[in-house]
Amino acid sequence: MATPVAVRTATPAQRRLATALEALRTLQEQGRSVFNTGEFSRADREALVGAGFLQPVIQGWYMSASPSAKAGDTTPWIAGMKDFIAAYCNARFGSDWCVSAEYSLKLHAGTTLLPKQVVVHAPLGKNGVLDLPNGFSLMDYQARDFPAADRRDSVGNLRTMTLAQALLKVPENFFRASAEDAQVALLSISDASELSRVLAEGNHGTVAGRLAGAFRAVGRDAIADDIVGFMRALGNQVTEANPFETPLRIVPGDRIESPYVSRLRLMWASMRDDAASAFPLKEPGRPDDVAAYMRAVEDAYVTDAYHSLSIEGYRVTPELIRRVANGDWNEDIHEQDHQSRDAMAAHGYWLAHNEVKASIQSIFAGANAGNVLKGDHGAWFRAMFSPSVTAGLLAASDLAGYRGHQVYIRNAQHVPPPREAVREMMPVLFELLRDEPSAAVRAVLGHFMFVFIHPYMDGNGRLGRFLMNAMLASGGFPWTVLRLEDRDRYMAALNSASGQGDIKPFAAFIAQSLGAASGAQARSPRSDPRG
Repeated sequence: MATPVAVRTATPAQRRLATALEALRTLQEQGRSVFNTGEFSRADREALVGAGFLQPVIQGWYMSASPSAKAGDTTPWIAGMKDFIAAYCNARFGSDWCVSAEYSLKLHAGTTLLPKQVVVHAPLGKNGVLDLPNGFSLMDYQARDFPAADRRDSVGNLRTMTLAQALLKVPENFFRASAEDAQVALLSISDASELSRVLAEGNHGTVAGRLAGAFRAVGRDAIADDIVGFMRALGNQVTEANPFETPLRIVPGDRIESPYVSRLRLMWASMRDDAASAFPLKEPGRPDDVAAYMRAVEDAYVTDAYHSLSIEGYRVTPELIRRVANGDWNEDIHEQDHQSRDAMAAHGYWLAHNEVKASIQSIFAGANAGNVLKGDHGAWFRAMFSPSVTAGLLAASDLAGYRGHQVYIRNAQHVPPPREAVREMMPVLFELLRDEPSAAVRAVLGHFMFVFIHPYMDGNGRLGRFLMNAMLASGGFPWTVLRLEDRDRYMAALNSASGQGDIKPFAAFIAQSLGAASGAQARSPRSDPRG
């Protein structure tokens, strides 16, 4: 006699949540992630908040959330902060608002950082400060000289001043406090036409002199001359003055590039000396015994895989890594292998590691390291995630190239560039790697800038560490493991570089890890991958 199958019946609370989720889905399908209290019934709102699908921002306002988000995780807020500011300000001020000149300029310059306080200018502002989650705030400034419609613009969903208007309005100390943003903004301007129109409407001789000095400081002499000549022709007294505090790294050439590309070039130029100084030792150069070097890379595999995967949060074991490396991983035989995300990660890491070894062999054969990375990094990525495609966990189209959507880094204030910028920035990264003479600089800045760009939907940290080791190998340095127990320091150093522009902690961390690599190789990593 067949055993009767129990039929589960949804509880009233589950049915209520299902109804609430339908209401939320309808709003989210409009591309929205921020909502005011009137858009849900009280029952739906309470069900969604209770289940973790909505989280309150301020009284009367909510944003989408994930029930799996951990306490203290700032990622949902970082992902939705701009959406909230736009929705809240549109509700309060209609279209008559824009962010401050300083933040407008930063947005036009492609900033990847969110300010702790966003200042909004609006004729109906109250000069009040609204506390927001995670230590952020919003100030609504009552703007008596609110810019006309043709002096306002938008970047994403935030209303801004035009770049010309922002340059007119930012105070002089902006060029000292936010020199990189100012330089990127100036480099994105092709001629003086729009600035001249703004400067002509009012007594702006002092500002004209400041902007002329700023353009000359970044190597745009023609624009500086045009501004001075135009203003003097109108009868204005113009005294040119450089507002930057320290000499700038001038990006060669007159070609106008996207702000993201200009920022990448400026970051490399400003960081390379600090990165190089962290490595006082002479590069070993191409190893005489390439086979011995490659055996050492292979010997380090288990240790490297354990630490690199564990840094990313995969719960892999040394036993699983050995099975994969020894060919004893079989998803058809081991059901747990087929179902395990961690097993997929371990198998993909092994396949990608083999691709990286082939790239190192090409470098040792005389190929330029930057060119090798340009040609091979896609194969590394595809190898890393091919097991997940085979198992049906990812679609084959997910491996088609760079990411097609915005991504966020957990608990980081840096927001990776938009997907459109990735396709502009990656060729420039390869160019910088190709032309950089120092293997240590290639390793440090290559790793940092790869994860800064975050070109793929997943795996960027692992690929960044592979890149680092390929670049170290190009100078004859040994394979270097970044260890799990150093994860907090590693992440803090990356955040320091992306948030404050200070590469020194990250360069020092890589140099110290490299210094420990020779000692680690003297032990048998296969006997204890945790060292």
